[in-house]
Amino acid sequence: MPDIQKLESIASQVRRDIIRQVSLCQSGHPGGSLGNADLLTALYFEVMKHDTSFNMEAKGEDVFFLSNGHISPVFYSVLARAGYFPVEELATFRQINSRVQGHPTTHEGLPGVRIASGSLGQGVSVACGMALAKKMNGDDRTVFVLTGDGEQQEGQIWEAALFAPHNKLDNLVLIIDDNGQQIDGPTEEVLKLGNFADKYEAFGWNIHHMDGNNMEETVRVLKEVQEMRNGKPCCIVMKTEMGQGVDFMVGTHKWHGKAPNAEQTETALNQLEETLGDFPA
Repeated sequence: MPDIQKLESIASQVRRDIIRQVSLCQSGHPGGSLGNADLLTALYFEVMKHDTSFNMEAKGEDVFFLSNGHISPVFYSVLARAGYFPVEELATFRQINSRVQGHPTTHEGLPGVRIASGSLGQGVSVACGMALAKKMNGDDRTVFVLTGDGEQQEGQIWEAALFAPHNKLDNLVLIIDDNGQQIDGPTEEVLKLGNFADKYEAFGWNIHHMDGNNMEETVRVLKEVQEMRNGKPCCIVMKTEMGQGVDFMVGTHKWHGKAPNAEQTETALNQLEETLGDFPA
């Protein structure tokens, strides 16, 4: 049985890491990062089979792709806390010559990162390629990919949505962060997205729903779809709150790409328990 309390404790530290990373450099995207802290903690500390010694091929491992690369602070924190690279490196976020740049890249050789992401809409296509390669190689592990809901406005997403069921990629799990916010405002005001479940079901995907800020539900659903093999890819429509964990950041696009000042940082950190020890600034 998963230790939900332990996972929630790790997620609290991940949220502290997010706030401190963007505060130190006064740049970055805290809102979506905070909203996805529970999901990435569940994946890397409970659900996925992965190896922190890291190789790009990932044979016999589950793989995660972050398509909405601007929420890199949560990705970096979880990778560091899992043991892919030193936690102290988080203090160099967005600094010149750092391996933890604003958007994940690969040429700096940061363990745990397999694709550069930030140009939205491309991660699902990459995940389809990895899932197909695993099928062809007889590797039965699962490929997970996370996208933002605003990212679903990109046309390339829908080419991949056709490709995956056509090729029976039942080892592929697409997770849509349905928080209703994007950098310019609520998604309903910027460009309406309609019903994700109806759209992906029409394309031939299995559909699942979950509350991505409920750790117990998140772990349960992720494990269910990981074991599902019925010839169809899986789409999880995941409800989260942008800014989850910090009361003045919750539920608004205003903290999509804005760093807190010193006073706001102190207020935020006072709301998040330090559980694993902060990285040295």
